[in-house]
Amino acid sequence: QVQLVESGGGLVQAGGSLRLSCAASGRMSSTNVMAWYRQGPGKQREFVACMLRDGSTEYANSVEGRFTISRDNAKSTADLQMNSLKPEDTAVYYCNLSWDTYDYWGQGTQVTVSS
Repeated sequence: QVQLVESGGGLVQAGGSLRLSCAASGRMSSTNVMAWYRQGPGKQREFVACMLRDGSTEYANSVEGRFTISRDNAKSTADLQMNSLKPEDTAVYYCNLSWDTYDYWGQGTQVTVSS
């Protein structure tokens, strides 16, 4: 069983920065993908960014150039550096770990951006 624990959320003013962290524990494939999703008030959960174990990345258009995902394979962690935050970035951010048919989620961390 894999467990994911997020940390680093909080309240920040527009234009500010936050760094989210996700720590994974348990048995997992070496070819997993670590990703971040978010769910804003009254919205569906949406993809934010992901990084494969080989370092390749993908970002949602809405965060491209402002957010950076990174991971430490040795520590099984994934971070999301969020810069130039906007009020529309307000959401619960979820860490996701997946491979093959396996799909694991963290409990989420709240990010609130005030205008």
